[in-house]
Amino acid sequence: MRQIKRVGVIGAGVMGAAIAAHLANAGLDVLLLDRTPGELTAEEEERGLTLASPAVRNRLAEQGVAGALQAKPAAFFLPDYRRQVQTGNLTDDLVRLGQCDWVLEAVIENLEIKRQLLETVAPHLADEAVLSTNTSGLSINELATVLPPALRKNFLVTHFFNPPRYMRLLEVVGARDTDPGLLQAMAAFLSRHLGKGVVFAKDTPNFIANRIGVYAIYKSMEHMLAMGLTVEEVDAVAGPASARPKSATFRTADLVGIDTLVHVGRNSYRFLPDDDERDVFQVPEFMAEMVEKGLLGQKSRRGFYRQEKGEGGRQLFFYDYRSGDYQPAAKPKFPSVEAAKQVGDPGERLQLLLAGHDPAADFAWRTLRDTLIYTVKRIPEIADDIVNVGNAMRWGFNWELGPFEMFDALGVASFVERARRDGVAVPELLAGVECFYKFEGGKKFYLDLLSGAYRPIPSTPERIDLTILKKGGGLVEGNGNGSILDLGDGVFALEFHSKMNAIGGDLLALTHKALKRAEEEGVGLVIGNQGANFSVGANLMVLAVALAEGAFDDVNLAVRAFQKATMALKYSRVPVVAAPFGLTLGGGCEFCLHADAINAHAETYMGLVEIGVGLLPAGGGTKELALRAIRLAERYDTDVSPFIFKNFQTIAMAKVSTAAAELPGLGFMDEGDAITMDRDRLLADAKQKVLALAGNYRPGRPEEELKAPGRGVAASIKAQLWNLQTGGFITPYEAEMGGVIAGVITGGDLPAGTLISEPYLLELEREGFLKLCGHPKTAERIQHMLKKGKPLRN
Repeated sequence: MRQIKRVGVIGAGVMGAAIAAHLANAGLDVLLLDRTPGELTAEEEERGLTLASPAVRNRLAEQGVAGALQAKPAAFFLPDYRRQVQTGNLTDDLVRLGQCDWVLEAVIENLEIKRQLLETVAPHLADEAVLSTNTSGLSINELATVLPPALRKNFLVTHFFNPPRYMRLLEVVGARDTDPGLLQAMAAFLSRHLGKGVVFAKDTPNFIANRIGVYAIYKSMEHMLAMGLTVEEVDAVAGPASARPKSATFRTADLVGIDTLVHVGRNSYRFLPDDDERDVFQVPEFMAEMVEKGLLGQKSRRGFYRQEKGEGGRQLFFYDYRSGDYQPAAKPKFPSVEAAKQVGDPGERLQLLLAGHDPAADFAWRTLRDTLIYTVKRIPEIADDIVNVGNAMRWGFNWELGPFEMFDALGVASFVERARRDGVAVPELLAGVECFYKFEGGKKFYLDLLSGAYRPIPSTPERIDLTILKKGGGLVEGNGNGSILDLGDGVFALEFHSKMNAIGGDLLALTHKALKRAEEEGVGLVIGNQGANFSVGANLMVLAVALAEGAFDDVNLAVRAFQKATMALKYSRVPVVAAPFGLTLGGGCEFCLHADAINAHAETYMGLVEIGVGLLPAGGGTKELALRAIRLAERYDTDVSPFIFKNFQTIAMAKVSTAAAELPGLGFMDEGDAITMDRDRLLADAKQKVLALAGNYRPGRPEEELKAPGRGVAASIKAQLWNLQTGGFITPYEAEMGGVIAGVITGGDLPAGTLISEPYLLELEREGFLKLCGHPKTAERIQHMLKKGKPLRN
């Protein structure tokens, strides 16, 4: 197996520096190089530096790292990871590239500049070093001509999408002389160590994702102009209703940069002379005018959308291409879109949208029809198979379904018939296709368009696909919101699949069933799923109804049930491993805190955020942070106060991790826990952790004889809250909430050192929760949160 431990990145601009940061996130040593400045800055002159000073010569690379540290969203998992990035320049430090296992160039997207750089770098590389270029569409074969023959076999495209940390897609392209084994080895490395979704593209302009994605955007503009729709109306249709992201068409354009979109369109038109739909890439006049006016999107804070502060808060405006001015957002609604929004399954949502009889449904059909037909015609030009194309669009443009999954959702025959009624030419191969994907014998197959045969989608034991597992007989039992699955080797899984994976009574009941199944028939349990997020917490709707009816006894029973479920996880007879990812909030966090171990995905945003609706964590979360503070004080034979203060702040400030690497600092992960970079490996890694624990597992028992921090520590916290309230930093209501949390996390109104138990802390937690439920502002906050339809977050 090829070992990559040190990587050289050439080009410290926004993209190069962000790539360097993510390589550091993966634990790699990085050397970041850029040009040597030709003149001093005023600050450098004041400091008495010269052009020979190292600080000057490495300035551009250092500025790149500084920019990555300040980036929002953050490029580094932790600021401390910056220490793994060394800087230098292309005049003094080329020789240091000889120590790198992989050298990646990320300079400006200009063929000649890249060729000159590659020619300069080549003599300094180690014999077996990998060399790659980060280009969004330049020809690798043209770039390779300047390299010596021995190096060409190790040369490839590694096209990161921006921002590199967050965008999963990475397109890999080989040149004519690239070693096929190297491509496979690099793909495996990029997936496992950088968490990338790798697709294999061909040496064609814009590769896969941008070729299809930019076509879809330009085609949307063409139909918008023809139908007289507004930018805002298009985005109402082209988002989740049509199985695509909330950024839809024009918010995506603002994120990418309208100037960038114009550049890609012009390049596509220039370099695709044989494309039968080349004219689609002609830049609309209104978009060229926007660039001339400096309306570039998010980077200029004005694009297809802009925001302004008004008397009632921030107001959103959209660009009116007819007048060349902005208009107030009207939040247009269409019956077809509103109907589709009520459906969870993206395929069914798409069907419902296209069955409508309004302008939105007509627009959706026109754009999807043209985009799907264009995609079919691009194989094998841009990729050899439909799997790479589907993954590129899901990972690069955040489509919920790839193009060929959309075909299957709509029905290929129905699609063909409707397109022909429109008078649109349909590729011949579509006429005989029943479906592009199918399941047989517990495996998923795709249609190979080149041979006409169905082939199994490649899989490995390190990747568990729950959809395939269920279709292959892995479903043990379940309900509408969750399932118990058999992962093999005696390991069971508890899967959430409710709306936003919110935890309600049926999932709590299923938790006990999953534990019983694992204890009686297996060796352990994994808690995980493959939805958009792990869990946004408890189902607030149930609580809102109970509070509205004044049914506090029902609330008490519901809290007891939640605590009973989390305690059952903690004191199970078999090991339990939680596999969180994405949003893991409130009750979702509490489930993880009560597992024997956590195997988190690198992008896990975990926190106890209940204070956002005026409550405290009552599924064992407050109790657990109290216990952890007490244990730390006992372990180091020291004062418990600092640990209690820290954990109190975690709850009271609703702190949420911005990466899994922050979880230990928040007290949510321990030394035995792990982080997985590759989302596809998460469940398999969690399963392996269960098996590792199962061999010598010793079940625990609820803790007793714990020394309560006591009322003195609570009084110190309340004094600080009073100071904050007096200074106008928090409201009296917030001080009151903080006081209740302080009373629970310190063990109640007891002298310091009084012996208490874990069940006692749970009772305190429940009492505190019920007390806060009785406050009139709590119900208001819950209703407001439900109205917004968003998860609780800091």
